[in-house]
Amino acid sequence: MSTDTEVTVIRETHQGKYQVEAKAGGAVLLIDEPVAAGGLGSGPNPYNLLSAALGACTTMTIRLYAERKGWPLTDVHTAVRHSRAGLQARDTFELDIALDGALDDTQRARLMEIADHCPVHLTLARGSDVRAALLPGSAPPERLQAGGGHIACMVEACAD
Repeated sequence: MSTDTEVTVIRETHQGKYQVEAKAGGAVLLIDEPVAAGGLGSGPNPYNLLSAALGACTTMTIRLYAERKGWPLTDVHTAVRHSRAGLQARDTFELDIALDGALDDTQRARLMEIADHCPVHLTLARGSDVRAALLPGSAPPERLQAGGGHIACMVEACAD
């Protein structure tokens, strides 16, 4: 599996109280809080992004597996609900997955098993080590790296 480090750089935009800009690969995304929470409502909040990452990875992993098997999957729809009782409580992510196409029950069951092996699902389920380091002065963060870590992990998840 790839050990590429993928770097996402986040900076304040100085628009509103909470709006930040994230640069990942060639994409730029605004992240914010809702107006009711004091933000501008100009983008998803960080938990929305975490849910989106889980849903996107699940959908992509299912698609990759179905294509490798030549199965007649025509569309995947995934909805993710995130909840937590408090800051110290464990988070819960619930996924609703719809699989469209002329799939038999065995294929549907296998695709649901594969959904549980998506790399982001595994990252959330096992936990992660998170470390923060203070940069000297106003040193710029590491330069962006495209990395191939996610796709390599999806391919590994789909190996039979």
